[in-house]
Amino acid sequence: MPYLVDGHNLIPKLAGFSLSDLDDEQHLLAVLQVFCRVQRCSLEVYFDRASPGSRGQQRYGLVKAYFVHQSSTADQAILNRLRKLGKAAQNWTVVSSDRMVQTEARALKASVVSSEEFARLVQTAQRKEATRPGSIEPALSEDEVQEWLRLFEKKKK
Repeated sequence: MPYLVDGHNLIPKLAGFSLSDLDDEQHLLAVLQVFCRVQRCSLEVYFDRASPGSRGQQRYGLVKAYFVHQSSTADQAILNRLRKLGKAAQNWTVVSSDRMVQTEARALKASVVSSEEFARLVQTAQRKEATRPGSIEPALSEDEVQEWLRLFEKKKK
């Protein structure tokens, strides 16, 4: 079942993610690509408050990202997408913790998952991907790199 995701609603629900990060959207897109690969599904993610020049849509593997113009919101874009789907909306799952979006999505016959619940599904998919034979080791975070550098500096002295 494909998903419609409110990206900025999901970001703060994922461990290690913050809306204050400059590249929070890119990090989320990478994680969602893993989720789609593991779950063998497709997904559309909506980001509101798009900066000038980043509006529109872009494809990232099985993930399609929509950058919504500042005159609208991700919530409105998701609900508009469901309305356009018509009866096919029943085949989609909306990911949002916004109660108004959840209510509207259910009225349009779509399934609903809270951002908190979906974050758990995403993290489970990441663990599966990391333990898969032949999977690539995840990159070190900046904090981990700094810690290793401190350890090596101590050894030198």
